[in-house]
Amino acid sequence: MAVDVKRFPSLSHWGAFTAVVADGRLQACEPFALDPAPSPILRSMPGMVHSPLRIARPAVREGWLRDRERADRSARGGDRFVEVEWDVALKLVADELARIRTTHGDASIFGGSYGWSSAGRLHHARTQTHRFLNAGGGCVNQAGNYSWGAAQFLLPHIIGTYSPVTGRVTDWNSVAAHTRLLVAFGGIPLRNTQITSGGAGEHSTPRWLARAREAGVEFVVVSPTRADVPEGIDARWIPIRPNTDAALMLAMVHVLLAEGRHAADFVQTHCAGFDRFADYVLGRADGQAKSPEWAQELCGVPAADIRALARRAADTRTMLTCTWSLQRAHRGEQPYWAAIALAAALGQIGLPGGGFAFGHGSMNGVGNPRPAAASPEMSSGANPIGRSIPVARIADMLLQPGEPFEFNGRKDVYPDIQMIYWAGGNPFHHHQDLNRLVRAWSKPQTIVVHDSWWTPTARRADIVLPATTTLERNDIGGSSRDRFVLAMHQALAPHAQSRNDFDIYRELAAMGGYEQAFTGGRDEFQWIRHIYDGMAAGWREAGFEAPGFEDFWRAGHLELPEPTREFVLFEEFRRDPAAHPLKTPSGRIEIYSERIAGFGYDDCPPHPAWVPPAEWLGADLAARFPLHLVTSQPGDKLHSQLDAGIVSTANKLHGRERVRMAAEDAAARGIRDGDLVRVYNDRGACIAAASVQDDVMRGVAIMSTGAWFDPLDAALERHGNPNVLTLDAGTSRLAQAPSALSALVEIRKWEGEAPRVEAFEVPAISVQAA
Repeated sequence: MAVDVKRFPSLSHWGAFTAVVADGRLQACEPFALDPAPSPILRSMPGMVHSPLRIARPAVREGWLRDRERADRSARGGDRFVEVEWDVALKLVADELARIRTTHGDASIFGGSYGWSSAGRLHHARTQTHRFLNAGGGCVNQAGNYSWGAAQFLLPHIIGTYSPVTGRVTDWNSVAAHTRLLVAFGGIPLRNTQITSGGAGEHSTPRWLARAREAGVEFVVVSPTRADVPEGIDARWIPIRPNTDAALMLAMVHVLLAEGRHAADFVQTHCAGFDRFADYVLGRADGQAKSPEWAQELCGVPAADIRALARRAADTRTMLTCTWSLQRAHRGEQPYWAAIALAAALGQIGLPGGGFAFGHGSMNGVGNPRPAAASPEMSSGANPIGRSIPVARIADMLLQPGEPFEFNGRKDVYPDIQMIYWAGGNPFHHHQDLNRLVRAWSKPQTIVVHDSWWTPTARRADIVLPATTTLERNDIGGSSRDRFVLAMHQALAPHAQSRNDFDIYRELAAMGGYEQAFTGGRDEFQWIRHIYDGMAAGWREAGFEAPGFEDFWRAGHLELPEPTREFVLFEEFRRDPAAHPLKTPSGRIEIYSERIAGFGYDDCPPHPAWVPPAEWLGADLAARFPLHLVTSQPGDKLHSQLDAGIVSTANKLHGRERVRMAAEDAAARGIRDGDLVRVYNDRGACIAAASVQDDVMRGVAIMSTGAWFDPLDAALERHGNPNVLTLDAGTSRLAQAPSALSALVEIRKWEGEAPRVEAFEVPAISVQAA
């Protein structure tokens, strides 16, 4: 009997694809035909869509179902769940929302719901959650993100915008044609370029790197690991101690100043406060010259190499680029500010192929030539109460209600949260110090989660509503850094009793009396058409025509033409700073910021500076924990998405994540390649599998994030989730961003039998009696 095979266009953050379906099951995800370097992560999707970890029906934590807000909140994560009918579950959620709003106020509901969720714009879970909660009266939201939170709040003070950290930087056409030296602080790890926020039809980074190398671009990679050096570009690797890039950059500026190589005219005409910064670098302000010899003691890079790199950068057209990871560390504002100051001293900002950039090694599409035309978007609406906290201060908020905090020039107090509503994300992946988060998670009276799988977050909810996956609904997607817009056709029927977030929220909004405010009078397909029409209008304003919606939907994708000229960041500003000022107080690049000086933050000075992080290899704590833990993004999944998939599980060893360490460090501890080890500090411990390598500098350990959180107890995590070890502190009072990459640990060989990993087991579930 012939099998009925059907094919459906779709999109994920790791790339566009065609879903191949037979007999109602996903057989394969074929890469988009126009993608030159598709991601192997696609191979995990069929198994995950049909995984036994899928949530089949609405479920309620047994203790909460019995005792409601008086239930034992510490039982979250260990309690049995009871499956209930949809009408029962929806009434429980609607009644609880009404009770909390009436009794405690709108500001007692936390609707952060941070996470990448779907690439589709309509069924983007965070957008839907905010739209629903905003329509119902508002909620406490999150400001910023975990990816580039420090940059988001620093850069507007310095250059008037944070758009360069989103990928809008001097494009690769300009780099290939004009750049002669590209210095990549943090490297260009190609594993990260599998991912595009919003999805992509083209993975372009490998092609552009090859083209730049063929054009004669010289690459220098500054990173604690040679694994951050892409193959095939003949890059020079400069090993550096983690968290010390700012010191290296300051020393390079010192060389330029001391040898008269800096662009004196540019810093006077296009920058504000460079002289005060120069006084600091030369030691006039504090008695300590930030010389290469000074930096050598901090970052481990020989002074001669620092001088040579500074001179080479001054002698040729140079592009400086920083990965996002540099600012995900304690005092993470400093390396980004220092990079801008170094680029200003070189005097090449606004020139073709020169200046600074961010994120080339952090996400696909950075610097990708794309016309300035709209991408698909959907609004979450205005939040009536206008309350938010810095994105990574969740545990602080839950543990310290009513306590004051400072953030980007304002003072506020943490709200008293009684209800968390979360959809489409996994805070037990992306947050730091997960044992502290577990304690904080026990504070609210009620937690509601929408999820497709029994993730660590779903297991720690009171009410769990099963959500469809991307392939079980229609949508539209595309990224502002990619030239393609993709139709996302429903390929599968919803799993068991799962529903999409839009329909769940529509029913809840109807029960609350605000369905029209939430839906805008549109159903799923009407919203998709509305999103497309809004994008098409934006294209017309930019001078591009888009076909009618039906033609687009039938074709499955739409492609913008390549731009006709190179994009150079701040080109107009360089040409005429008076006619094209930046959106800073001075209209210029603020090397010294009077505004930040006015905030009075001792943890974020008003100019780039060396501000030692709380944990680094030069800290006193290194005597007890002598290894700096670098938590990298995984190459086999997106954050924790698809961790149970075949690509991710194949890369584990003994069912656990690996920790990479230098051969000398392993030998000193009696550790061999493949051994199970205990990675620990005062915050917690996890079991990992040792991967002994020669591409990691001594004193550094590297673990990818994304392993589903699987604690045996507060003392030990079994699966290799490094965020039980990371520091939960804001980068500074300016940005209050995550400081995950400032963490010291020790590693010891595991002795005896290791506890069994239970991360991919379904919790105990019973069915409510009729």
